Amino acid sequence: MATQTAFSFNALSDTARRHIRVFQLHQFLDRFATGLTVAVVALALTDRGMDLFQISLLFGIYSVTTMTMELPFGGLADSIGRKPVFLAAVGASLVSLALFLVSRDFAVLAFSFAFIGFGRALRSGTLDAWFVETFRATAPDVDVQPALARAQWANAMGLATGAIAGGTLPDVFGAVALTYGASVYDVSYVASFAVMVGVLVFTVVFIAEAPRPRRRGALRQGFADVPTVIAGAGRLALRHPAVSVLLAALGLFLMATNPVEVIWPTVAKPMLDRGFANSFIGALTAVYFFSIAGGAALSPLISRIFNRRHAVTLAALFACLAGVQVALAMQVGIIGFTGVFVLYAIILGASETPASSILHNCVGDDQRSTLLSLRSLIQQSGAALGLVMVGAVAEIYATPVAWSLGAVFLLMAVVLAFVLAKRLAERDA
Repeated sequence: MATQTAFSFNALSDTARRHIRVFQLHQFLDRFATGLTVAVVALALTDRGMDLFQISLLFGIYSVTTMTMELPFGGLADSIGRKPVFLAAVGASLVSLALFLVSRDFAVLAFSFAFIGFGRALRSGTLDAWFVETFRATAPDVDVQPALARAQWANAMGLATGAIAGGTLPDVFGAVALTYGASVYDVSYVASFAVMVGVLVFTVVFIAEAPRPRRRGALRQGFADVPTVIAGAGRLALRHPAVSVLLAALGLFLMATNPVEVIWPTVAKPMLDRGFANSFIGALTAVYFFSIAGGAALSPLISRIFNRRHAVTLAALFACLAGVQVALAMQVGIIGFTGVFVLYAIILGASETPASSILHNCVGDDQRSTLLSLRSLIQQSGAALGLVMVGAVAEIYATPVAWSLGAVFLLMAVVLAFVLAKRLAERDA
């Protein structure tokens, strides 16, 4: 492997610096558009008459659509180009937002969430790959990781500031929306639609990519290859028992935590004064994302505490998360809820690195993409199943009961993590 030059932004060529700035702005705008709705989506659905079970079903539709489409679309960007596929993803997002704005019917909203999943599947691995490839062409042998970090920072800032704006808009302009017979939360969705149109125009104008030879059967081949990919991933998991245990634990982890991430605004809002409730939820959503990032930054320190035994670290984090999830379910005041919710987000962020480290250490480069596809499949399945189960319990009993039930899934994941630790120790002995 050739020695890479240390990254220095000022030492880069004008072309390379412009490339980084263009991608940073693009990532900020794209995530800002998403952030505008992420803080209010559960509240907007409640305002449209959806109960907690229906909300869970809608998010389950999103998860299932993403899961089923991600595999066949995985190689499409490589075949026809990153820019055309990303533009198709933006188109899917615009259709989703339009469907949401024009209807209060569950069936139409289901199509809206399906288009969200469709756009998510199309976005996977598109402009990130374009950014790396173009950067390497403009700055040969320069370490790309700091450039990616700049893009990730812009991504996080876009999501966080979008969440703040998305929560504030209904409080500021909601009364105007009501005079037109719309929901107060439609203001955030209209703003998201406008920004997404801006993303579309920005992509067309500023993202430059050389045309690729069109493979007519690329999409058809992608769907045809799905059974082969799944079968290959299944065989890979069976050949690596530790991988099977880890993936099962991650599936349980998503079953427990995804319903909390989806439903929490409906729990927090009744604790707040109506005059600033949406603004507070938007701000707390931004804090949530920053807390996840903070947890990820703390992950190496936590790993050292457990002597870099990643499976044991994962077991400890899952156990803490189970306790914090029960504590979150018991909160009745916004101050306590906010404190526990921030702690919950930090632990969520800290749990990502140990799981990824185990996964990547178990397989070689030739199996990595297959394994990541399998991980995505299992996690999306766990998320969808957890949403439906916990949503049903929340509607019949109460959300605190549902979240406490979800903590049981985390305790099951703790047991699997300890089994994993034993298997890894036997393998390394």
